[in-house]
This record gives sequence, C-alpha cells and structure tokens, in this order.
Amino acid sequence: MTMRNGRTVRDLRRENRTAVLQRLYFDGPLSRFSLGPATGLSSGSVSNVVAELLAEGLVEEAGSVDSAGGRPRTLLRITPGSGCMIGVDVGETRVRIELFDLALTELARAERPLAVERPNPHDRYEVGVVVDHVRAGIAEVLRTAGVPAERLLGVGVGVPGIVARTAEEGAVVHGQTIGWDAVPLERLLRESVDLPASVPYWIDNGAKTLGQAEMWFGAGRGARSAVVVLFGSGVGACVVTDPMGPGRALEWGHLTVRVRGRRCRCGARGCLEAYAGAEALLERWREAGGRPPAGADEETALTAMLAAAYPADPAAGPDSTALAVLEETAEYLGAGFADLINLFQPERILVGGWAGLQLGARFLETVKGYAAEYALKYPAARVGIAMGTLGPDAVTVGAAILPLADFFARGGRRAEAEPAEEQPAWASTVRERAAR
Repeated sequence: MTMRNGRTVRDLRRENRTAVLQRLYFDGPLSRFSLGPATGLSSGSVSNVVAELLAEGLVEEAGSVDSAGGRPRTLLRITPGSGCMIGVDVGETRVRIELFDLALTELARAERPLAVERPNPHDRYEVGVVVDHVRAGIAEVLRTAGVPAERLLGVGVGVPGIVARTAEEGAVVHGQTIGWDAVPLERLLRESVDLPASVPYWIDNGAKTLGQAEMWFGAGRGARSAVVVLFGSGVGACVVTDPMGPGRALEWGHLTVRVRGRRCRCGARGCLEAYAGAEALLERWREAGGRPPAGADEETALTAMLAAAYPADPAAGPDSTALAVLEETAEYLGAGFADLINLFQPERILVGGWAGLQLGARFLETVKGYAAEYALKYPAARVGIAMGTLGPDAVTVGAAILPLADFFARGGRRAEAEPAEEQPAWASTVRERAAR
C-alpha cells in the first residue's frame, strides 16, 4: 500500500526498524519504554519492531532495570554475533584486514606488508599484489574466526586516492600518488575473492573511513563538525559537517604550501605532502645529511628519526639535523591546519594515521601554535586540535562501518532480502536514516 507522501508500508516498517536498531546500537542497552522517546515511535510500534528483531535474532535481552513502582524493565541490545563485517585498509606500507562482529569487536586480523625496496616506488602498490593480499587476508580472517562467508554483511575497503563509481565497474580508484589510474578495484576483488556474489563491497577513501570511525566511536563524538587528518606516507583529510554522516574526502595533501617548492609524488610542486608526508619527511632528513636505518620500512625509519631528534636520554643531546627538519615540518603542518580552520571553521581537528600518531605525540603543541599564528583569530579560538583515539586500526574500523551503516539503513536486512527498487541509495546520509 502506498501512502500520500509516496512511501509504502514496507518503507515505514523499514524506517522504524532502522530507528530502533540505531538507538540500540549507539545508546543501548535500552528498555522498550526508553526506546519510545529515543526514536519518536509509539509504544505499539516499538513493541512490534522489537518483537520482529528478537524473533530474527538481531536483538537480545540484556538484563533488566528497576522501574518506578512497577516490574523491572527488560533491557535490549544488538546481538553481537548476528552479523559480521570485514574492514580492509589498503595502506601505504601494508594491507590490513580485520573481521568484526556487529558490535565492532575484532574477531580476527591479517596483515600483509607491501615491499619497500623497489626501483620504482609505484611498484609497491602493484594492483595485482594488493588484490592478492586482500583475497588471502579475507580468507585467513574467516578461517581463523571460523565464520562462514554467508554471515558477512559486507566488505569495506579504505584506499588512498579518489574513488568514483560506474555502473559497469563499480568502485574505480584514481590514486595518482601510488600510480593507480582508474583501477576497477571492486570488479577485480569480485573476480578474485572467494565470497558469495551477494556480499556487497563498499570502497572509499581511507581518510574518509578514518573520519567516519573517529566521529562514531572516537575523539569526534559529540562534535557538530570536524576535520580528521590522516598522516601516513602521504597526507589526506576528511571534513565532516554532519556528525552521523559519511563526511567528504579532501586531497588536503596536495594543497600548495610553497610556490615552485619541492616536487611532490603526485607530480606537482610545493604540495603539503611533499613536506609533511612520512616519505617526503624521511627524504628531507636524508638530503640534509641524516642517516635513516638502511633497508628499514617507513614506520621504522620515522621512529628512528624521532628518537634521534628527541632522545630518551636528554644528556645525549638531539640530532640537530633531524630536529631542524621536524621543526620546519611542524610549521608547514601548522600552516596547513590554518587553511583547514579558515576554510571550514570546524569545531575539532583530529590527527590520525600511523605517521600522525608518531608525529603528534612529539610536537602537536608546536603545530597548534603555528596554526593559531597563521589562521584567522575568530575560528582559531573556537577549534580544538587533538589526537584521534582509535589508533592504527581506525581506517579498518571505519571501513567496516560502511556495510554496517547500510545494513542499518535497510532495517537490519541484507541487500538481497529486498526487491532492487526498494533498496535505498547510499547517497542518503546516516543522519537522515536515523531521523526517520
């Protein structure tokens, strides 16, 4: 039956299920009584939806709470084992694959390092190698956890670069800095990975999945707007203006900070990434006379650089070359943060990524000082700059959120459970879904 506004009874039922599931997920355990005001649904609608979800095993009882003068109220929560998601981080030093239950508890993980020593740096990201790593990693985590592939709600993948979508190829990755030119990653994964055809893939920019994770579960919770920056071999960012929305990826690393400056790996000159990305940072140290450990990967080499600049024993004295390069980098980062402040006036700027976690712990306060110096005073006084709290797994957590958010948007039903014409598009934000 179609109602006056064009919505069907099936639409209304799905929206009610979505509202209950999301409130239980973010605020649970909750009683039926509490779900009413939390979702805006009538007590009858809440009872009907909860009965369905209990029967399907998506929701379970989780103890009880005393009520005012009546019988104890039964608490409800999402059943963690009622579904699983895989999050994949196609990083710049390794590919990380993690399997999560519905509560985003890690069940298994696999890591595949990317080769460091190659004549051409782009060879590290050879598409066939990355696809093989993802294929083997997915098989490993499912086998380790003893989870059948049929329980998967989907596979989320965070990648470096711009992600476009076509009807023929699905997600296509334009990763200029890693030598990926219109790589049909979704099609390649579907052809390579041994999963049922019904399992959906969600592929998006890694900074965007990092931002999603920090806003849902990390340092971004409670903020109305934020910019989440990712420092790895390169530099990226995600701007979030809707706390529950997916955010928008920014190629912040390719903002020009110095005209006719250093050559960036994207081919242009003077990009922020050419000064602040870990790859460029180590190269600048080497050019200035520093000695990164021979044959070490970027993470190990950056750790060594920081240890040289900030020795554990103050009596040893810092490596003046490493310290000078890092201090210059802090100023470039501060200027880059100032641009984000002036452009977006966010409530928070959060720092993540493997290199960001190392660098931020050492000189975030210095970066804050430069940001305040370069930014307009009014927005600078109203932004908080802090470290992300989810650590190195934030990208994989955010990637796993992609199929989870779609599952909730469908009212807790898998993609094949509804006719195609009834399936909602991902273009609608999670906030719109939660408000229904």
